[in-house]
Amino acid sequence: MTEVLADLEWRGLIADSTDRDELARRLSSPTVFYCGFDPTAPSLHLGNLVQILTMRRLQQTGHRPLALVGGATGLIGDPKESGERTLNDREVVTGWVSRIEGQLRRFLDFEGPASARMVDNLDWTGPLGALELLRDLGKHFSVNRMLDREAVAARLAAGGISYTEFSYQVLQANDFLHLHREYDCWLQTGGSDQWGNLTAGVDLVRRVTGDHVHALTTPLLVKADGTKFGKTETGTVWLDPELTSPYAFYQFWFNADDRDIGRWLRVFSFRTREEIEELDRATAERPHAREAQRALAEEMTTLVHGEAATAAAVAAASALFGRGSLDDVDEQTLAAALTEAGAVTLDSSDLTEDGALSVVNALALSGLVAGTSAARRAINEGGAYINNERLTDVDGRLTGDDLLHGRWLVLRRGKRTMAGLDARSLVERGVAPEDGRAG
Repeated sequence: MTEVLADLEWRGLIADSTDRDELARRLSSPTVFYCGFDPTAPSLHLGNLVQILTMRRLQQTGHRPLALVGGATGLIGDPKESGERTLNDREVVTGWVSRIEGQLRRFLDFEGPASARMVDNLDWTGPLGALELLRDLGKHFSVNRMLDREAVAARLAAGGISYTEFSYQVLQANDFLHLHREYDCWLQTGGSDQWGNLTAGVDLVRRVTGDHVHALTTPLLVKADGTKFGKTETGTVWLDPELTSPYAFYQFWFNADDRDIGRWLRVFSFRTREEIEELDRATAERPHAREAQRALAEEMTTLVHGEAATAAAVAAASALFGRGSLDDVDEQTLAAALTEAGAVTLDSSDLTEDGALSVVNALALSGLVAGTSAARRAINEGGAYINNERLTDVDGRLTGDDLLHGRWLVLRRGKRTMAGLDARSLVERGVAPEDGRAG
């Protein structure tokens, strides 16, 4: 337990904390701590994973986590600098609470001496009356300090903030007070953008009870190219497989920049320090092998989606680039992979009069080549493939029988450039096999 802060420091997981010596003494014995997650979407995302895995690390060293899902605070929304949040219906938020609770349960241990507990702040905030809020809580808050918060100051400068969002800090601080009283909770963790809210809770507990509780924040991750962590060209990377497929999730990690991967290993991986440093050396000495990226992609995809989904993602990645059989890739994974790659949907007007598709047009329509002339050159040079079969005939044609799972064509130029076609129109036009196949 005494080494947990040193480990978090080495991993780059400490941005700010209350008195470090006092916090270390508190964590030298089993301590109840909490982290909150507001249901502002139907799923948690990669940014939340930093907090979840920090909770997991603390639990593994004997500390007991309270996983708070904000059924109350999710109805209001933490102020953001860009503008007022849209208030979601109660029924929607209730549904999101249930989904997020289910996600959190996959990462924490809810049995044993350091068992986690799920809590919802609607349970104690819902019954809170207006007079009780103003008299018993509001008197402990300085409006001047609340105005100093970065997001609030930015909103005021931009035109104003509603009292609803301005009051969010009071409710979150009250969460810490309630959990301290009810569960003997002494530490709250969160992202560095939450430091103002966390210290408000620390201050409220001290004012009401006289106890000195603690706060610890992790830094917000930014990619080496300056873009936000957890975002791709297609949007947010979610933990829900219905919103981000396991294949896309795996590819996010596998495609990590060499400049980022060492830091991400420390933040997310549960490998030992020696193993992580060995992967650092592999990145420096053999960057083309992407050993660190592959290791982290497999570890994180297995942790979030399970071994079977990881195996399917790995098999799909290999098969799409000609290193495995496309027949072994299940329909759902193939669809996710090609959609992630930006698959083009064929229109019936792209087909020949008898309902076939020329291989030349297939390559051109996919975007792999600049046009039909370039497609012919690629075929003649032996560098064009459809469904991992090398094309040899520039006059070859494709029919419904050539489709994978009755829908997809995987096109490749050389070893590394891949594209997909959603070619259901071939089936709809119904060309018989003998009318022509790819050469």
